[in-house]
Amino acid sequence: MESKNPIQVTDRLFLVLETLAETGPASLAELDHLIDLNKSTLHRLLSSLIHVGYVQQDPESGRYFLSSRLLTLSARILSHMDILDEVRPYLKQLSEDTRETVHFVELDGCEAVYICKEEAYMNTIRMASRVGSRVPLYCSGVGKAMLASMTDEDIRRIWDSSSIRELTPHTVTDYDCFFKEIQEVRRNGFAIDKEENETGVRCIAAGLPNYKGITRYAFSVSAPAARMDGARTAEVARMILETREKILARRQL
Repeated sequence: MESKNPIQVTDRLFLVLETLAETGPASLAELDHLIDLNKSTLHRLLSSLIHVGYVQQDPESGRYFLSSRLLTLSARILSHMDILDEVRPYLKQLSEDTRETVHFVELDGCEAVYICKEEAYMNTIRMASRVGSRVPLYCSGVGKAMLASMTDEDIRRIWDSSSIRELTPHTVTDYDCFFKEIQEVRRNGFAIDKEENETGVRCIAAGLPNYKGITRYAFSVSAPAARMDGARTAEVARMILETREKILARRQL
């Protein structure tokens, strides 16, 4: 059973912040339409967030928007992530070698959070993903790569705790079929997102364990499905596994 936050106002404050992060500048009426709260309660929450400096209000339009204070907070968090300093040169090289977009994620509950993104200079296709955004584990290459390192019981628990839905016509929503894919990831050492999270985009991913051997990170190469046929997929998978070994070898020094 999902536990409830003992301080309900905290849930509501973060709901407002997350909604503004998705919508961008929005009026009180627009936020009221998106958030299931009394309008007066919503106004009080916004006033509180303005008071502490995380939200601002345009004096002319009256629209609310997130302040740069959140960027400062994010920068401080990222500055403490030593793992990024270790892996970024390898991710950049992988992006250059494959001429595709490379993502690095961290496990967070039933989701993966993008904490680094490298795009090849010569690649004219730009991915919509951004640092700080999230993807479900069950339908992403990075998610399946991390899940494959877990026990069968933990995998089932995460599946049961996830909001399983068909994001694309290729999304796997049957657990038995999904678990067969996990077993394949375990055999191959890498995972493939076959347009399961975003139509037209294929990803090949590998998990990266921390110094305790726990896989809380993963990285992937993402590209338009049209240029990721069988031969190209095999080539990119080989490069990903080689990159993984280089990172692990470096971390053992």
